[in-house]
Amino acid sequence: MKATWKPRWKPHALATPHSDQLQLRLRDKVVAIVDLADVPNGTEGKVLLANGFNWERYRVLFNNGIELGDLDGRNIAPIGRTAKRLAKAAARR
Repeated sequence: MKATWKPRWKPHALATPHSDQLQLRLRDKVVAIVDLADVPNGTEGKVLLANGFNWERYRVLFNNGIELGDLDGRNIAPIGRTAKRLAKAAARR
């Protein structure tokens, strides 16, 4: 069964997400696109937690064993199937 992303609740009326905000799910694969604390640029990881209303941010466990939170499109980028899914969703909009 193919899972689709659906919000679990109605977004707050004052919440206006950024137009280029990432819409990641748990266990999506990402890569660091900048040097982070103990995580060099290019390190891959998996999303552990998605959090936020107005600012969607993620907690990621990187392959080098470091876990960082408050990451968004300025710090990480989707890779593999995740990138393909997001590109397909963007093309439909």
